[in-house]
Amino acid sequence: MTIAFWCVLIAALLPYLFTGIAKAGAEGFDNRRTRDFQASLSGWRARAHAAHLNGFEALPLFASAVIIAHLTGKPQAHVDALAACFIVLRLVYGALYIADQATLRSLVWLAATLCPVAMFFL
Repeated sequence: MTIAFWCVLIAALLPYLFTGIAKAGAEGFDNRRTRDFQASLSGWRARAHAAHLNGFEALPLFASAVIIAHLTGKPQAHVDALAACFIVLRLVYGALYIADQATLRSLVWLAATLCPVAMFFL
């Protein structure tokens, strides 16, 4: 398994980190009515939930870029570096989202999105 393939697994699990942050210690959490609870969130918990959702939105582009880069024989060291960069940037993105740093968060989102795009142009 390459570093990039491990990063796909990490990227698939990363949204659960942010939903865990949104739910941890929150009053009124009912596992039978999770979506109702999530809809009632506000402040940093709502932003953590939004980071959770955005993580799933970013996953298809990233996973497909890693797989396509592998299948087309792109330089593995470059693919691995871009994949690792994607993961780090997504972690920073989530932290900035929770901290309500909208402009910086958007710039980090753009940088993270450019990582899988760059894999197509290696």
